[in-house]
Amino acid sequence: PPSPTVEPRSQAPALGASPRRAPEPHLDPYAVVDPDPKPTPARGFDAVAEAVLGDEPPTGSADAPALLAEPIARISGAVKAGQIDVAAALAERTVAEASGTLGREHPEVLRLLELTAYIAYLAGDPLRAFHLSLDLARVHRRAGDAEAAYGNVQSAAAAWRAVREPVQGLQLGQELLGLWTELTFEDGPAAEDLGPLESARTRMNRLAERAARNPDSR
Repeated sequence: PPSPTVEPRSQAPALGASPRRAPEPHLDPYAVVDPDPKPTPARGFDAVAEAVLGDEPPTGSADAPALLAEPIARISGAVKAGQIDVAAALAERTVAEASGTLGREHPEVLRLLELTAYIAYLAGDPLRAFHLSLDLARVHRRAGDAEAAYGNVQSAAAAWRAVREPVQGLQLGQELLGLWTELTFEDGPAAEDLGPLESARTRMNRLAERAARNPDSR
C-alpha cells in the first residue's frame, strides 16, 4: 500500500545560526524633516479658554486701559464659577461701555468681543457666537492680522458645528467657507492648515444630504 503522506515541517534554524533580521525600513533620501518643529498655537475658542481659565486674567496687552481690568476679571471669574448667564450679561455691558469709550475696533474691545463670543458658545447660543466670530474675522482681515482672522474663523467653525439644523447649517456654512477659502489664498496660517477646511467641506456635504432627506425642514 502507498505510504501515508507526511507534511514537511518547517526547518528550525540551526543551532548557533544568526537570527533572521527584519528588512531595513526604506528611507526617502529626499524627505525633508523639520529639525525644530513648531507646536501649533491654540486658536479660536481654545485660545480664549486658555486665557480665561489661566492663572492670569485675560486683560489683553500690558497697556490695556485700566477701566477694563476689573470687568474682565469679573467676567473671567464668572466663567470659572460656571455662572455663564452672569458672565454673558457682564460681557455685553462691558463691550457696550468700552465701545463707546474706545471705539468698536479698538484692540481691547476686539478681545472683549472674542470673549463674548466664547461665552455665547458656552451658553448654548451658537448663532450669536458664530456671527460675532465671523465679524471679528473680517475686522482682523481688513487690519492685515491673518493670525487673528484665522483664529476667529476657527471660533466661527466651532459655533457652526454646534448648529444641528441642516438647512440653517448650510446657510451659515456657505458664509463661513466663503471667507475661509479666501483666507487660504492669502499669506497666513489658513493657507498652511487646509485640513480643517476640508473637514468643513465634508460636513457641508453631509448637511446637504440630510436636508435632501428632510425637505420639510426647508
